[in-house]
Amino acid sequence: MSDISVAKRYAVALFEIAKEQNLLESFEEELRTVREVFMNNKQLLAFLQHPKVTPASKKKFVEEAFEGLSTQVKNTLLLMVDRQRSDVISQMAVDFIELANDERSVAEALVYSVRPLTDTERESVSSAFAAKIGKKTLRIENIVDRSILGGIKLRIGNRIYDGSVSGKLERLEKELLG
Repeated sequence: MSDISVAKRYAVALFEIAKEQNLLESFEEELRTVREVFMNNKQLLAFLQHPKVTPASKKKFVEEAFEGLSTQVKNTLLLMVDRQRSDVISQMAVDFIELANDERSVAEALVYSVRPLTDTERESVSSAFAAKIGKKTLRIENIVDRSILGGIKLRIGNRIYDGSVSGKLERLEKELLG
């Protein structure tokens, strides 16, 4: 079985528990933290995959490192470590977040702008683009990028909406040269 489908199965199981117990938002927040930890700390993954480290030591480490998490999320992580699936923990977290977003009709969006967006600007971007992709709202992560000169560039999944000045200049240049 591929790693992607393994991660998806754990995510679906945890998602069902979260829905059943009305803990979707708290599980999602916890798994966002888990994803960040696993993506930003390659040594953690190396430790959990090292053949000379005993399974008991790995589980004890995970238990202590993630002691603030809910029992269900922590038990899922321990189960994955026990079954030597620690390599797909971050993918499982991503899959869970996607399931939670689909449940609430939310999409993740990266918005590149010259300066940080105000709350009003975030709201208007969210409402305008959420309607275009058939979602209720967008969860926006604003990235300040001075190279776009002005306007915004938006990435939702694999779609990019480029309304930046630099993007318009690039398109104009191609048109003039082509």
